[in-house]
Amino acid sequence: MISIGLENLEGAGLNLVGKRLGLLCNQASTDRSLQHSRDVLLQMFGKQLTCLFSPQHGFFSEKQDNMIESDHQIDPVSGLPVFSLYGDMRKPDGAMFEHLDVLLIDIVDVGTRVYTFLYTMAYCLQTAAEEGKQVVVLDRPNPIGCAVEGNILRDDCRSFVGLYPIPMRHGMTFAELALFLNEEFAIGADLHVVPMKGWQHSMYFQDTGFPWVSPSPNMPTPATALVYPGQVIWEGTNCSEGRGTTLPFEFVGAPYWEHDEIVHSLQKTPLPGCYLRPLIFQPTSGKWAEQNCTGFQIHVTDPSLFLPYRTSISLLQAVIRCYPDDFSYKQPPYEYEFERLPMDLILGDKELRKGLEEGTDILELESAWQPELDIFCDVRKKYQLYS
Repeated sequence: MISIGLENLEGAGLNLVGKRLGLLCNQASTDRSLQHSRDVLLQMFGKQLTCLFSPQHGFFSEKQDNMIESDHQIDPVSGLPVFSLYGDMRKPDGAMFEHLDVLLIDIVDVGTRVYTFLYTMAYCLQTAAEEGKQVVVLDRPNPIGCAVEGNILRDDCRSFVGLYPIPMRHGMTFAELALFLNEEFAIGADLHVVPMKGWQHSMYFQDTGFPWVSPSPNMPTPATALVYPGQVIWEGTNCSEGRGTTLPFEFVGAPYWEHDEIVHSLQKTPLPGCYLRPLIFQPTSGKWAEQNCTGFQIHVTDPSLFLPYRTSISLLQAVIRCYPDDFSYKQPPYEYEFERLPMDLILGDKELRKGLEEGTDILELESAWQPELDIFCDVRKKYQLYS
């Protein structure tokens, strides 16, 4: 079994004696015995731990959907203040950082550009640089491994689901991301990381022997995380991404879909490592609540071959082609953007959306973004902590 950064903190050689500590975390921030990182740090440092910070979905990951804010609160276990970074503000201010000398970050990420925990970390790095505070990232696995896939974000599509020019599936751990962002985008925070032991880039979460705790309400299993880099695009449409079912993001569909027509439309694009199993499901909430949706469950048969982004944009293109009168995009707002099309923010490139609409071959689209992806992969090597 691997050991995560939280479990390696004591031997990391950091001088934290007498320093006030803050902790960015949520309910999924646990060690191998499922003890919360707040409790671990209280045992290690006692009253040095002075405050907590929570990302989107709240400290207890109780908020179901986008743009459902959390208030500041008092942690019922420790009595410490919990500053919400998904409420009135998403970037911590100087007043919050007056409570600490060092911010520890212990967050479960899912390896996807649009997952907002990444940008909460980035904003914390920015404030730390402005306020002269230190940041220590306690590393955890990227549950979907080191594979990289997708187009690079364009500047005109920047938002809280994409602040930096990285691909949809970035293949980095949270500590590697922190190092990458801090250096490549000149944030300049006093940043330290505590790496894992025993983890390798080739690992998927099921290879780690570590317990899974869902970091957000609709990320119940590692299988969800594996399909998420593609399936998240359905948030920008009138199709159900499976919210309101027991298998969010693994299910996708809508009442107007027809299995055979979509399967026929998909035949020209190879979709390795998965099987799209036809089914009918009925969400209990969200889009098409209490209505039968014709769609598919994505079964990943070989994670090393599976291309989640290709699979989902291929399916999206088929739906656009087959149902021009029924398919529509979600309209703003989306993640605090009130004018731009949510699909553009999710895909990160308006031209990609137009290419899908025009029926451009998926492999041709991939070929067009490959040179930029190669550059990203070369830069990424400087920050990789594991073999």
